[in-house]
Amino acid sequence: MTWFMLRGGLSSWPRAAQTSIFSPHGTPAHFIFGLSMFVLAITAAIFLIAGGLLVYVLIRYRQRASDSEHEPAQIYGSNQIELSWTVIPVLIVLVLFLTTARVIFNTEYVSKPDGALDVIVIGHQYWWEFRYPKLGIVTANELHIPVHTPTYLEMSSSDTVHSFWVPRLAGKMDVIPNRVNVIWIDADASGLYLGQCAQYCGTQHAKMLLRVYAQSPGDFDAWVAQQRQVATQAVEGQSVFLANACINCHTIAGTVANGRFGPDLTHLRSRDTIASGAVANTAENLRKWIDNPDQMKPGCLMPPMHLNDRDLDAVTAYLGTLQ
Repeated sequence: MTWFMLRGGLSSWPRAAQTSIFSPHGTPAHFIFGLSMFVLAITAAIFLIAGGLLVYVLIRYRQRASDSEHEPAQIYGSNQIELSWTVIPVLIVLVLFLTTARVIFNTEYVSKPDGALDVIVIGHQYWWEFRYPKLGIVTANELHIPVHTPTYLEMSSSDTVHSFWVPRLAGKMDVIPNRVNVIWIDADASGLYLGQCAQYCGTQHAKMLLRVYAQSPGDFDAWVAQQRQVATQAVEGQSVFLANACINCHTIAGTVANGRFGPDLTHLRSRDTIASGAVANTAENLRKWIDNPDQMKPGCLMPPMHLNDRDLDAVTAYLGTLQ
């Protein structure tokens, strides 16, 4: 299977536009969904009982023309009532605590199985870096995983606090500088699952998006093989790229460009989006992004290049070959 076929397959998948926890497709997400439904049922029952009693009292004891002006007999203290409004809430809180603790232990304290996929996740302002240490692959913003395979994400941040969240696959996990937090996901169906940073991290926090592609084992192996290939080179565009400040921030395997401040561009054209999922990865958008990123993502940390038209076209064409 060629990358073009694989890319076409990904593009033909139904776009998982929703990011709702009520449509789970991973084991941790199913646990969270079940807990959410349980809590919702309890709180709905409390609301209905309390609301029903309130409505009953308002109707049953409403003022009538025949009412006496005398104050009714006052009752001070009731052991039954006081025990009820003490014991029942304590039992409800205890049940919620135990069910929540069970979900936490089932999602965060599970032994790592053999054959699990390891991915190192690094949060940056305002993009995601994904490293597959056992596969020798580095990519950005678009995470690829095989279905029905636990994927363990070891997360840390290079700058400020972020939060990794793909609602249909798992819960949130803070991404913190100088600390490694681990979360695992396992998609039960092929498809595209959307997520984003869930912790305010700066001006472009809202556009720090991420995409998880869950693929069949065969498609995932094809993606891995494609990512391990050395990118093709366009001489004119490559020379312009290497002669400018681009190489200080970006890496392209097989060249002297080895910057780490920005995303790895070795296989940039194989991604569906740029700017951390903010815009589609087309030649037109890529050209605009290189020229002045602020017009698409105000406040991003990439400086505008302002190349002349010839050089801008050459670099855009070169990056477009990095499949």
